[in-house]
Amino acid sequence: MSSEKSSVALTSFISSLFHNFPKLLLTNLLFAVPSAVFFGIFLSINTITGLNSNFILFLTAIPLFPFYAGVVQVTSHMVRGEENVDVVHNFISGVKENFLRFLIHGAVFYVAMFFSYYSITMYTSFGKVNGVFYIFLAISIIVSIFFLFAFYYIPPMTVTFDISMKNIYKNSALMTFGEFKHNLIATLGLFVLTLLCATILMCCYVPIAVIIATAVLALFFIPSIMSFIINSAIYKPMYNMIVGNDKKSKEIDKKIENRKNGIFDDTEATPKKNIAEGFSNIEVDENADGDEYIYYNGKMVKRSVLLKLKNDENTKGVQE
Repeated sequence: MSSEKSSVALTSFISSLFHNFPKLLLTNLLFAVPSAVFFGIFLSINTITGLNSNFILFLTAIPLFPFYAGVVQVTSHMVRGEENVDVVHNFISGVKENFLRFLIHGAVFYVAMFFSYYSITMYTSFGKVNGVFYIFLAISIIVSIFFLFAFYYIPPMTVTFDISMKNIYKNSALMTFGEFKHNLIATLGLFVLTLLCATILMCCYVPIAVIIATAVLALFFIPSIMSFIINSAIYKPMYNMIVGNDKKSKEIDKKIENRKNGIFDDTEATPKKNIAEGFSNIEVDENADGDEYIYYNGKMVKRSVLLKLKNDENTKGVQE
C-alpha cells in the first residue's frame, strides 16, 4: 500500500513538473536578470580587490534572496494544483510583498553557508592531522544539514502565511526534525537534479562549453525546478502544521470565550450574529483581477470564496 502511494505521488510529481515546465522556464528567465546583475557585481569586487574569496561571491545570496521570493511564490501556487498560474504577476507580487523579510533571510542564509563551508573545510583539514577533529567535523555536518532542512521551509512559509519572523524560524526549526521523511524526499529530489546537471556538464569536453552549460543551467533551469522539488515534498505537511496549530489555538480561544458567555457546551454553535460580524468585516478587494488565495484565519482561501461568505453573511444580517 505504501509503495502504491509512493508510486502515485511520484507519477503526480512528474506529470505536474512537465505540465508546468514552460512556466518554470519563464520563472527562471525573470530570476536570471537579478542573478546575473548581482553575481557580476560581486565577481567584479572579488576580482578588483584581488581577494579571490568564495565568501565574497557568496554575498550574492543576500541581495538576490528577495527575488527568490518570486520564484517560491510561483512554485507554491503550482504545487497547490492551481491551473493557469500567472507567472509574471505572482513573481513580481512575491518580490514586492516579501522583499524585506527575504533580505533578512538572505543574510541568515549567508551566515549559515559561511559557517557550513568554513567549518567543514577546516575540520576536514585538521582531521588529517588529528583524528579528534573528525568529531567536530561530524557536528558541523549535522548543523549544516539542520540549516539545509530549515531553509526548505523558511521561504514557502514566508510567502504563504502572515506570521511573525520569530514563528517562521521556530516552525522551520521544528519541522527539520518533525518532518524528517519529507526533508529526505526533498533532499533526494535535489540530489537527482544535481546528478542530471553533473551528467550534462560531463558531456561537455571543451572548457568553454562547460562554462556556457553551467551558466545556462544556473540561470534558466535550476532555481525554479529546485524550488518546485522542495515545495512538492514539504508544502503540504508545512501547510497542515501551520493551519492545524492555528485551528487548535482558535478552539482554545473559543472555549475561553464560551466560558465568559456562560456557555459550557463547546459543541454548541456560535450565535449567527457573531459569525455574521466575523465575515462581514473581511476586507477583500472586489475589483481585483484573478482569483488569488488570501490569508484568512490561518488558511489560504480563494478570493471568490471569501467574497461569497461575506455576501452571504451580510444578507443574513440584513434579514435578521
